[in-house]
This record gives sequence, C-alpha cells and structure tokens, in this order.
Amino acid sequence: MEMEGALQDAGFDVVGIGTSAEEALQLAADQRPLLAIMDIRLNGDRDGIEAAIELFSKYDIRCVFATAHHTSEILKRAEPAKPLAWVRKPYTMPSLIEVVRKALRDGQEQ
Repeated sequence: MEMEGALQDAGFDVVGIGTSAEEALQLAADQRPLLAIMDIRLNGDRDGIEAAIELFSKYDIRCVFATAHHTSEILKRAEPAKPLAWVRKPYTMPSLIEVVRKALRDGQEQ
C-alpha cells in the first residue's frame, strides 16, 4: 500500500497489486502496464521470477525487481525476464521512484 501511494503521488498510474503470480499475470493481461515491480516471494506455488519471465514472454512487459533476494543464482534465474533494474530491500520510496523513472526511460530506448 505504501509503494502504491508513493508511486501514485509521483505521477505514475498503478494498475493494481498482484500478490501471486496468477494475479500479476491477470493484471498484465487486462491492463498491459509499461512495467511491473516484482518481488521474488509471492503467494502461491510460483515465485516472482517465474511470473516475470511469463510477463516478458507473453506480454513483453519487463520488471523492476524489488526484493531482499538477490543472490547470483536468483540473478541468473531472472535473466530470461530481461529485468530493467533491481532494488534491494530495504529501500526508500524516493529511491524506488527514481529507479522506476530510469527503468521507464531505459525501457523505451531499447
């Protein structure tokens, strides 16, 4: 909720919050956002990496991973999702907003 409010206050449209891979994928199918902010740990059987890879492969939506999980193994698993950025928890809302702005600029240039 804090993240959603901070992003909206910064002028971003937030299409929703998915707490599971299935919810994230449904939001993406319905709303087609420019990017997703993804945590590795999600409710359900699938994690954020699996969801991010599917978002990219099905909808060409890339992610900013906002997570405490950033081992070399996790970074390697996430490569097929072509993440725009990684934000390590704990992070501040201003730092997240700056990363999202940069990710949107970089994503449009590619």
